[in-house]
Amino acid sequence: MSWFDAARPRGTHPDAVAAQLIVIAKEPRPGRVKTRLTPPFTPQDAASLAEGALADTLAAAAAARMTRHVLALDGVPGDWLPAGFDVIGQRGGGLDERLAAAFADTHARLPLPMVLIGMDTPQVTPGPLTDAAQALACGEADAVFGPAADGGFWLLGLRKPDRSLLAGVPMSRQDTGRHQLDRLTSAGLRVAMMPELTDVDTVREAELVAAAIPGSRFAAAFDLAMAGLAPAGIRPPR
Repeated sequence: MSWFDAARPRGTHPDAVAAQLIVIAKEPRPGRVKTRLTPPFTPQDAASLAEGALADTLAAAAAARMTRHVLALDGVPGDWLPAGFDVIGQRGGGLDERLAAAFADTHARLPLPMVLIGMDTPQVTPGPLTDAAQALACGEADAVFGPAADGGFWLLGLRKPDRSLLAGVPMSRQDTGRHQLDRLTSAGLRVAMMPELTDVDTVREAELVAAAIPGSRFAAAFDLAMAGLAPAGIRPPR
């Protein structure tokens, strides 16, 4: 038996890519998530949208064949969490520190390459996640980067953790993605690029993403939230 076979978590598909997928997320509680959607939506509607986005993201992540699936969670797991995920707590202050910690804590348990995504792209599918993992696992790239339409990033993959690649990168800004990509390339890493996706932060972004994934939990939550605005005659900003 090889070291990899011994380290492989039970139940892992034998054809899985030798890499780990991390989803970093907040527990979808009213007042703590999707606050940029309130108003026009209520905190309860915003939390429902967050839960739908998280559930769809986790479903796509679970379907991506990798050695291990990890949820780095701020909060408590709910019935939206599918089987097969190891749950670890987030630690650190700013998002840059929490991302760095998620990579470090995941790698400490199993030293394999890692692909990290958030909960704001419910339209993600298993294919690109597996492609990102494969680029790292086969040695084609040292890092993988997925830009977001708002100037941030939706995916970051690393062969091994390195706090210096994330610490101090300004987060939640229109130039966050540029700063993060510059940090990777300045370190001399070979970076594989992924397609751009839209993060859901605004009502307009929520509308666009929901329209792209009809039948999803996120789309259903968006339809309910919009139905709640109709009786009051509220028109969300576009």
